[in-house]
Amino acid sequence: MASRIPYLKAGDRVALAAPARAVSPEEMAPAIATLEEWGLKVVVPDGLYERDGQLAGCDGHRAALMQRLLDDPSIAAIVCARGGYGTVRIVDRLDLTRFAEHPKWIVGYSDVTVLHSHLHATLGLPTLHATMPVNFPTDGSPCPATESLRHALFGTPQDIAWGAHPLDRKGTVQGVAVGGNLSILYSLLGSRSQVDTRGKILLIEDLDEYLYHIDRMMQALRRAGMLDGLAGLVVGALSDMHDNTIAWGHTAEEIVAEAVADHNYPVAFNAPIGHIGTANQAIMLGIPLTLTIETNGEKRIHTP
Repeated sequence: MASRIPYLKAGDRVALAAPARAVSPEEMAPAIATLEEWGLKVVVPDGLYERDGQLAGCDGHRAALMQRLLDDPSIAAIVCARGGYGTVRIVDRLDLTRFAEHPKWIVGYSDVTVLHSHLHATLGLPTLHATMPVNFPTDGSPCPATESLRHALFGTPQDIAWGAHPLDRKGTVQGVAVGGNLSILYSLLGSRSQVDTRGKILLIEDLDEYLYHIDRMMQALRRAGMLDGLAGLVVGALSDMHDNTIAWGHTAEEIVAEAVADHNYPVAFNAPIGHIGTANQAIMLGIPLTLTIETNGEKRIHTP
Protein backbone atom coordinates (compact mmCIF):
# COMPACT_ATOMS: atom_id res chain seq x y z
CA MET A 1 0.00 0.00 0.00
CA ALA A 2 1.33 3.41 -0.98
CA SER A 3 -0.07 5.13 2.11
CA ARG A 4 0.50 4.73 5.83
CA ILE A 5 -3.25 5.25 6.29
CA PRO A 6 -5.65 2.49 5.19
CA TYR A 7 -7.87 3.29 2.25
CA LEU A 8 -11.60 3.08 2.84
CA LYS A 9 -13.94 0.14 2.28
CA ALA A 10 -17.69 -0.26 2.40
CA GLY A 11 -19.01 0.05 5.94
CA ASP A 12 -16.30 2.42 7.15
CA ARG A 13 -17.31 5.41 9.25
CA VAL A 14 -16.51 8.89 7.93
CA ALA A 15 -17.17 12.04 9.92
CA LEU A 16 -18.01 15.56 8.82
CA ALA A 17 -16.09 18.37 10.49
CA ALA A 18 -16.36 22.17 10.35
CA PRO A 19 -13.02 23.68 11.44
CA ALA A 20 -13.68 26.99 9.67
CA ARG A 21 -16.83 28.62 8.27
CA ALA A 22 -20.32 27.60 9.40
CA VAL A 23 -22.47 25.19 7.39
CA SER A 24 -26.14 24.21 7.43
CA PRO A 25 -27.91 20.83 7.37
CA GLU A 26 -29.31 21.73 3.95
CA GLU A 27 -25.82 22.29 2.56
CA MET A 28 -24.59 18.96 3.92
CA ALA A 29 -27.55 16.81 2.86
CA PRO A 30 -26.39 16.06 -0.72
CA ALA A 31 -22.92 15.00 0.42
CA ILE A 32 -24.29 12.82 3.22
CA ALA A 33 -26.54 11.03 0.74
CA THR A 34 -23.70 10.56 -1.74
CA LEU A 35 -21.25 9.23 0.85
CA GLU A 36 -23.90 6.78 2.04
CA GLU A 37 -24.44 5.66 -1.57
CA TRP A 38 -20.74 4.80 -1.63
CA GLY A 39 -21.37 2.37 1.23
CA LEU A 40 -19.94 4.59 3.97
CA LYS A 41 -21.48 5.34 7.36
CA VAL A 42 -21.59 9.11 7.81
CA VAL A 43 -21.06 10.54 11.29
CA VAL A 44 -22.62 13.98 11.83
CA PRO A 45 -21.15 15.02 15.18
CA ASP A 46 -23.12 17.02 17.73
CA GLY A 47 -22.35 20.69 17.26
CA LEU A 48 -21.50 20.52 13.56
CA TYR A 49 -24.04 23.26 12.77
CA GLU A 50 -23.03 25.66 15.56
CA ARG A 51 -22.53 29.30 14.53
CA ASP A 52 -20.46 32.20 15.83
CA GLY A 53 -20.60 34.93 13.21
CA GLN A 54 -19.00 33.45 10.10
CA LEU A 55 -17.47 30.56 12.02
CA ALA A 56 -18.90 27.14 12.88
CA GLY A 57 -18.88 27.99 16.57
CA CYS A 58 -16.29 29.64 18.77
CA ASP A 59 -12.68 28.50 18.61
CA GLY A 60 -13.06 26.27 21.68
CA HIS A 61 -16.12 24.57 20.22
CA ARG A 62 -14.54 23.89 16.81
CA ALA A 63 -11.32 22.64 18.39
CA ALA A 64 -13.17 20.31 20.77
CA LEU A 65 -15.28 18.87 17.95
CA MET A 66 -12.22 18.26 15.79
CA GLN A 67 -10.35 16.75 18.74
CA ARG A 68 -13.14 14.21 19.33
CA LEU A 69 -13.01 13.15 15.71
CA LEU A 70 -9.22 12.95 15.62
CA ASP A 71 -9.18 10.79 18.74
CA ASP A 72 -11.93 8.37 17.65
CA PRO A 73 -10.26 5.20 16.28
CA SER A 74 -13.54 4.00 14.76
CA ILE A 75 -13.54 6.86 12.22
CA ALA A 76 -11.66 6.14 8.99
CA ALA A 77 -11.77 9.65 7.50
CA ILE A 78 -12.63 13.21 8.48
CA VAL A 79 -14.18 15.15 5.63
CA CYS A 80 -14.06 18.89 6.21
CA ALA A 81 -17.43 20.40 5.32
CA ARG A 82 -16.11 23.59 3.74
CA GLY A 83 -13.28 26.10 3.78
CA GLY A 84 -13.59 29.82 4.31
CA TYR A 85 -11.43 30.92 7.22
CA GLY A 86 -10.80 29.79 10.76
CA THR A 87 -8.75 26.57 10.87
CA VAL A 88 -5.56 28.44 11.75
CA ARG A 89 -7.28 29.71 14.91
CA ILE A 90 -7.64 26.18 16.32
CA VAL A 91 -4.75 24.15 14.90
CA ASP A 92 -2.46 24.78 17.88
CA ARG A 93 -5.15 23.58 20.29
CA LEU A 94 -5.21 20.11 18.73
CA ASP A 95 -3.42 17.23 20.46
CA LEU A 96 -2.30 14.79 17.78
CA THR A 97 -1.03 12.07 20.12
CA ARG A 98 -3.91 9.62 19.66
CA PHE A 99 -4.35 10.58 16.02
CA ALA A 100 -0.73 9.63 15.34
CA GLU A 101 -1.41 6.19 16.83
CA HIS A 102 -4.54 5.67 14.70
CA PRO A 103 -4.25 8.05 11.72
CA LYS A 104 -7.12 8.62 9.31
CA TRP A 105 -7.67 10.56 6.13
CA ILE A 106 -8.21 14.32 6.44
CA VAL A 107 -10.07 15.58 3.37
CA GLY A 108 -10.54 19.09 2.01
CA TYR A 109 -8.88 22.01 0.25
CA SER A 110 -8.69 25.81 0.55
CA ASP A 111 -8.57 26.66 4.29
CA VAL A 112 -8.01 22.95 5.05
CA THR A 113 -4.46 23.56 3.75
CA VAL A 114 -3.73 24.49 7.39
CA LEU A 115 -4.38 20.88 8.43
CA HIS A 116 -2.59 19.41 5.41
CA SER A 117 0.55 21.42 6.10
CA HIS A 118 0.44 20.95 9.87
CA LEU A 119 0.12 17.17 9.62
CA HIS A 120 2.88 16.93 7.03
CA ALA A 121 5.21 19.20 9.01
CA THR A 122 4.65 17.60 12.42
CA LEU A 123 3.82 13.95 11.68
CA GLY A 124 4.73 13.34 8.04
CA LEU A 125 1.29 11.86 7.39
CA PRO A 126 -0.57 11.88 4.06
CA THR A 127 -3.81 13.79 3.55
CA LEU A 128 -6.25 14.25 0.69
CA HIS A 129 -6.61 17.58 -1.14
CA ALA A 130 -10.09 17.22 -2.61
CA THR A 131 -13.59 18.60 -2.95
CA MET A 132 -15.71 19.16 0.15
CA PRO A 133 -19.38 18.51 1.00
CA VAL A 134 -20.45 22.11 0.38
CA ASN A 135 -19.34 21.61 -3.26
CA PHE A 136 -21.23 18.35 -3.91
CA PRO A 137 -23.93 18.64 -6.62
CA THR A 138 -27.25 19.39 -4.96
CA ASP A 139 -29.07 16.82 -7.12
CA GLY A 140 -26.76 14.03 -5.97
CA SER A 141 -25.41 13.37 -9.45
CA PRO A 142 -21.79 12.24 -9.84
CA CYS A 143 -19.27 14.74 -11.17
CA PRO A 144 -15.52 14.68 -11.84
CA ALA A 145 -14.72 16.13 -8.40
CA THR A 146 -16.78 13.63 -6.39
CA GLU A 147 -15.76 10.66 -8.54
CA SER A 148 -12.11 11.62 -8.11
CA LEU A 149 -12.66 11.84 -4.35
CA ARG A 150 -14.34 8.43 -4.30
CA HIS A 151 -11.49 6.80 -6.21
CA ALA A 152 -8.90 8.40 -3.94
CA LEU A 153 -10.63 7.40 -0.69
CA PHE A 154 -11.02 3.79 -1.82
CA GLY A 155 -7.44 3.56 -3.09
CA THR A 156 -8.13 3.27 -6.81
CA PRO A 157 -5.06 4.44 -8.78
CA GLN A 158 -5.92 7.37 -11.01
CA ASP A 159 -4.33 9.82 -13.37
CA ILE A 160 -5.09 13.52 -13.51
CA ALA A 161 -4.55 14.60 -17.11
CA TRP A 162 -4.89 18.02 -18.74
CA GLY A 163 -3.62 20.06 -21.66
CA ALA A 164 -0.75 22.36 -22.45
CA HIS A 165 -0.10 25.88 -21.21
CA PRO A 166 2.48 28.18 -22.84
CA LEU A 167 4.37 28.65 -19.56
CA ASP A 168 4.77 24.92 -18.83
CA ARG A 169 8.29 23.55 -18.32
CA LYS A 170 8.60 19.98 -19.55
CA GLY A 171 9.94 16.94 -17.73
CA THR A 172 9.06 13.87 -15.69
CA VAL A 173 9.70 13.77 -11.94
CA GLN A 174 8.71 11.73 -8.92
CA GLY A 175 8.21 13.20 -5.49
CA VAL A 176 5.97 13.58 -2.50
CA ALA A 177 3.25 16.15 -3.13
CA VAL A 178 2.73 18.97 -0.62
CA GLY A 179 1.02 22.34 -0.55
CA GLY A 180 -2.47 23.56 -1.35
CA ASN A 181 -3.89 27.07 -1.15
CA LEU A 182 -1.25 29.72 -1.80
CA SER A 183 -2.73 32.27 0.63
CA ILE A 184 -2.70 29.68 3.41
CA LEU A 185 0.86 28.55 2.66
CA TYR A 186 1.87 32.22 2.84
CA SER A 187 0.09 32.65 6.19
CA LEU A 188 1.92 29.65 7.67
CA LEU A 189 5.42 30.93 6.89
CA GLY A 190 7.62 30.89 9.98
CA SER A 191 5.25 28.70 11.98
CA ARG A 192 5.66 25.06 12.98
CA SER A 193 3.04 24.26 10.34
CA GLN A 194 5.29 25.43 7.49
CA VAL A 195 5.89 22.42 5.29
CA ASP A 196 9.35 21.40 4.05
CA THR A 197 9.23 21.58 0.25
CA ARG A 198 12.74 20.47 -0.71
CA GLY A 199 12.66 17.51 -3.05
CA LYS A 200 8.84 17.67 -3.14
CA ILE A 201 6.24 18.41 -5.79
CA LEU A 202 4.65 21.66 -4.60
CA LEU A 203 1.00 22.32 -5.40
CA ILE A 204 -0.44 25.84 -5.28
CA GLU A 205 -3.90 27.20 -6.13
CA ASP A 206 -5.91 30.25 -5.11
CA LEU A 207 -9.11 32.23 -5.49
CA ASP A 208 -10.31 35.83 -5.42
CA GLU A 209 -6.97 37.58 -4.96
CA TYR A 210 -5.51 40.75 -6.39
CA LEU A 211 -2.65 40.10 -8.79
CA TYR A 212 -0.20 42.08 -6.68
CA HIS A 213 -1.19 39.87 -3.72
CA ILE A 214 -0.19 36.83 -5.77
CA ASP A 215 3.16 38.48 -6.45
CA ARG A 216 3.62 39.34 -2.77
CA MET A 217 2.93 35.75 -1.73
CA MET A 218 5.16 34.20 -4.38
CA GLN A 219 8.00 36.54 -3.42
CA ALA A 220 7.52 35.57 0.24
CA LEU A 221 7.70 31.86 -0.61
CA ARG A 222 10.78 32.55 -2.72
CA ARG A 223 12.55 34.45 0.06
CA ALA A 224 11.64 31.75 2.59
CA GLY A 225 13.28 29.09 0.41
CA MET A 226 10.04 27.26 -0.31
CA LEU A 227 10.66 27.42 -4.06
CA ASP A 228 14.24 26.10 -3.82
CA GLY A 229 15.08 22.50 -4.62
CA LEU A 230 11.60 21.42 -5.65
CA ALA A 231 11.14 18.25 -7.64
CA GLY A 232 8.40 20.08 -9.53
CA LEU A 233 5.68 22.69 -9.27
CA VAL A 234 1.99 22.10 -10.05
CA VAL A 235 -0.08 25.27 -10.42
CA GLY A 236 -3.77 24.58 -10.00
CA ALA A 237 -6.60 26.98 -10.68
CA LEU A 238 -5.88 30.66 -10.03
CA SER A 239 -9.53 31.63 -10.18
CA ASP A 240 -11.32 34.99 -10.21
CA MET A 241 -8.23 37.16 -9.97
CA HIS A 242 -8.57 40.94 -9.60
CA ASP A 243 -6.50 43.89 -10.76
CA ASN A 244 -6.20 47.53 -9.74
CA THR A 245 -7.15 50.61 -11.73
CA ILE A 246 -3.52 50.79 -12.78
CA ALA A 247 -2.98 47.26 -14.08
CA TRP A 248 -0.28 45.04 -12.58
CA GLY A 249 0.66 44.08 -16.11
CA HIS A 250 1.07 40.32 -15.71
CA THR A 251 -1.32 37.42 -15.31
CA ALA A 252 -1.29 35.29 -12.18
CA GLU A 253 0.38 32.49 -14.12
CA GLU A 254 3.08 34.87 -15.38
CA ILE A 255 3.70 36.02 -11.81
CA VAL A 256 4.25 32.42 -10.69
CA ALA A 257 6.50 31.68 -13.67
CA GLU A 258 8.64 34.72 -12.89
CA ALA A 259 9.05 33.68 -9.25
CA VAL A 260 10.56 30.32 -10.28
CA ALA A 261 12.43 31.55 -13.36
CA ASP A 262 15.83 30.87 -11.74
CA HIS A 263 14.99 27.18 -11.22
CA ASN A 264 14.91 24.44 -13.82
CA TYR A 265 12.44 21.93 -12.39
CA PRO A 266 9.26 21.03 -14.33
CA VAL A 267 6.30 23.38 -13.91
CA ALA A 268 2.74 22.46 -14.88
CA PHE A 269 0.10 25.20 -15.12
CA ASN A 270 -3.70 25.05 -15.12
CA ALA A 271 -4.01 21.76 -13.26
CA PRO A 272 -7.70 20.95 -12.63
CA ILE A 273 -7.27 21.38 -8.90
CA GLY A 274 -8.67 24.06 -6.60
CA HIS A 275 -11.60 26.45 -6.66
CA ILE A 276 -13.19 25.18 -9.87
CA GLY A 277 -16.38 23.61 -8.54
CA THR A 278 -17.26 20.17 -9.87
CA ALA A 279 -13.99 19.89 -11.84
CA ASN A 280 -11.72 19.91 -8.75
CA GLN A 281 -9.65 16.71 -8.88
CA ALA A 282 -8.48 14.88 -5.76
CA ILE A 283 -4.74 14.66 -5.20
CA MET A 284 -2.90 12.76 -2.49
CA LEU A 285 -0.55 14.94 -0.46
CA GLY A 286 2.26 13.35 1.50
CA ILE A 287 2.81 10.31 -0.74
CA PRO A 288 5.03 9.90 -3.82
CA LEU A 289 3.45 10.89 -7.14
CA THR A 290 4.73 11.10 -10.69
CA LEU A 291 4.39 14.36 -12.61
CA THR A 292 4.83 14.15 -16.39
CA ILE A 293 4.85 17.10 -18.79
CA GLU A 294 5.22 15.75 -22.32
CA THR A 295 6.88 17.47 -25.27
CA ASN A 296 3.47 17.56 -26.98
CA GLY A 297 2.07 19.54 -24.05
CA GLU A 298 0.06 16.77 -22.40
CA LYS A 299 0.38 16.66 -18.63
CA ARG A 300 -0.36 13.97 -16.10
CA ILE A 301 -0.17 13.33 -12.36
CA HIS A 302 -0.11 9.62 -11.57
CA THR A 303 -1.04 8.20 -8.17
CA PRO A 304 0.51 4.78 -7.58
